Amino acid sequence: MWAARHVDVLYAGSLVNLMEQSVGPAFQHATGEQFRGYAAGSNALANEIKGQLRRGDVFVSANPKVNQSLEGPDNGDWVHWYVMFAESPLVIGYNPHSRFAADFKRKPWYQVLSSPGIRIGRTDPKLDPKGALTLTLMQRAAELYHEPELSQHVLGAPDNPAQVLPEPTLVGRLQSGELDAGFFYSTETSTAHIPAVSPPAEIAPKAEYTVTILRQAPDAQAAEQFLRFLLDAPGRQLLREHGLNLRAPTLIGAEQDVPAGIRALLHSVP
Repeated sequence: MWAARHVDVLYAGSLVNLMEQSVGPAFQHATGEQFRGYAAGSNALANEIKGQLRRGDVFVSANPKVNQSLEGPDNGDWVHWYVMFAESPLVIGYNPHSRFAADFKRKPWYQVLSSPGIRIGRTDPKLDPKGALTLTLMQRAAELYHEPELSQHVLGAPDNPAQVLPEPTLVGRLQSGELDAGFFYSTETSTAHIPAVSPPAEIAPKAEYTVTILRQAPDAQAAEQFLRFLLDAPGRQLLREHGLNLRAPTLIGAEQDVPAGIRALLHSVP
């Protein structure tokens, strides 16, 4: 029996709604190729790729450094190049029905996060760039607001089990009321219509999204089609609608290994 062609996309968990509700269906409609996505923290995905626990055609990361962990013979030589294409700053999202919701409108965000009894969610800094950026944000906030114990008071230990949760579940847990607040990228709060507070730009770190075709991609042709859709006008419009800050696609790595169609597109997209 003839089987439909498909592209397997391993992507950062912060892009669940974008990929599953928007980009994936639009790609299928435009190309006839089936989209199959799998979401997790970028570091966790890289570990699964490196350990050959999960195969995919395309890898979308929220941090360029994660790609570097897949480069070279010692790391399996899975990534030869990647394209940086969008950004999203870290924000504090909160449940509008939480008893702390009103406080976020009238008090500094870091004071609200220090409130007794507030339930905070974040991701594992060892498995997900957003978790690591959360630690960075709170360290910077402690310096900016001259409160040395702020990060410890709000977050506890880096791997605090009362806060650290799988990335793909964080939005749902906040919306269900299980959490009062959490650390998210702006694309997540924008897509899910979650009210959010933005820390000052000088201390707010951001996701830097990258995309690549993995070595030995089971369907390299479908992978190329997906990248061309994502990086060209139709995909960029969807990225914009989901609150991502677009950047001119920037190639990092071995240009000679990039499919010709992708190279041509990179030279034409503003």
